[in-house]
Amino acid sequence: MTLKLNRLIDDPVRAARAIAPLARALRDETEHQRRLPPPVVDALVAAGLFRMWVPRELGGAEADPRTLVEAVEALSAADGAAGWCLMIAAGTSLSSGYLPSAGAREIYGDPASIVGGRLVASGRATRVDGGYRVSGRWGFNSGIDHATWLIGGCVLWEGDRVLLRPNGAPAMRYMFFPKAACDVIDTWSVGGLRGTGSHDFTVEDALVPDERSFSFDEPCLRAPLYRLPPFALLAPAFSAVALGIARGAIDALVELATHKAPCGSGALLRDRASAQAAVAQAEAQLRSARLFLLDAVDVAWGDTLAGRPLTLEQRALLRLAATHASTSAAHAVDLMYAAGGASSIYTTSSLERAFRDVHTATQHVLGQSQNYEAAGRVLLGLEAKITPPL
Repeated sequence: MTLKLNRLIDDPVRAARAIAPLARALRDETEHQRRLPPPVVDALVAAGLFRMWVPRELGGAEADPRTLVEAVEALSAADGAAGWCLMIAAGTSLSSGYLPSAGAREIYGDPASIVGGRLVASGRATRVDGGYRVSGRWGFNSGIDHATWLIGGCVLWEGDRVLLRPNGAPAMRYMFFPKAACDVIDTWSVGGLRGTGSHDFTVEDALVPDERSFSFDEPCLRAPLYRLPPFALLAPAFSAVALGIARGAIDALVELATHKAPCGSGALLRDRASAQAAVAQAEAQLRSARLFLLDAVDVAWGDTLAGRPLTLEQRALLRLAATHASTSAAHAVDLMYAAGGASSIYTTSSLERAFRDVHTATQHVLGQSQNYEAAGRVLLGLEAKITPPL
């Protein structure tokens, strides 16, 4: 399989589809072990999928945003946990365009490097000669078991005071740590996306050299990918997981309906009007939300290629489309779970897993209702007040 995947390194979507059957076959192991099995990790590394947003000069795909969305969606349809871990590592690889060149080469120059971590500023960093002294604890580090490097967001301190940006917000910077230098704390006992292994990690008084730190204020590379606002890129990537999970749920219900005869009925589930309506509604909701997302992504990418910076309204529409995709996907899964009847409640059911996974995914800050409010404020001519920023 590795040789075949190597040939697909320039086609991430085809590569993700090629790996999907393996992820599906091993998803029970993924769930029980709370981590991706080595064969799945190895396949993703061989295909270069963890490095989709690494620049070509460092051996990455430097893929356009739509490509990453479709690759994550394809893998998530097979296993939500695998898709989520891919989204985290591939999305985080955007940092390669913001790191100083020496740090980018050190971290991303190795084709086998996998980056995880969390951008939330749960750490404290103090400036010293040549870098920063950092301590902190970060939660929700998906894929930490297979990661080789971890990112931790930090607030910058000077003595006993927090440094402030010109707008009065705390100054922040993101630090890279070798995973081997971090203490991993087993915290991931959850209902959904169990296989992501999103444990905590800590560092204490770690020295981080300048070349292993960055901010999103200004990219070091000027390729179009790195000119887009970071969270305008990351929000669609997050929603791709929910889209894929919903696609898998619809497929699972269709398969179930072809052989299940509900209790007290001589007819198959597929012959019931309620099941027919549920499948149609789920399909319509999923397809329309997906098209809204892809249209927003394509328009933003086209303007970026043309050298036009995104307007505030475009950034708001990207966040709106991403949140709408996630919530629509969750509703589609709910329809399929209900249509499956009692068959859906067993832990052996794909519908039961999809229900847990999609509702875990949509609990992320990029899938919650405040994103609708922020987009609505912009559309009404008001200031957007939201974290992370549009």
